[in-house]
Amino acid sequence: MFLSAFFSTGRIIFIILFVIGFGGAIAWSYRKDIKNHERYYKSAGKKVAIYGGLIIAVFLAIRILFGN
Repeated sequence: MFLSAFFSTGRIIFIILFVIGFGGAIAWSYRKDIKNHERYYKSAGKKVAIYGGLIIAVFLAIRILFGN
């Protein structure tokens, strides 16, 4: 097995259990707060896309104007 070259069996088991437990905690927390997400973060995805695109555009403009 590829992972056994880098990790012991105990560590592999811990990683698997940690990922399952952490994913479960995230899912549980999201389900618990889904009403708050709808209320407080309405259209947040659009804002992130707009501001992220703006930052990338400014970065590219600076790179083009000043080289490298």
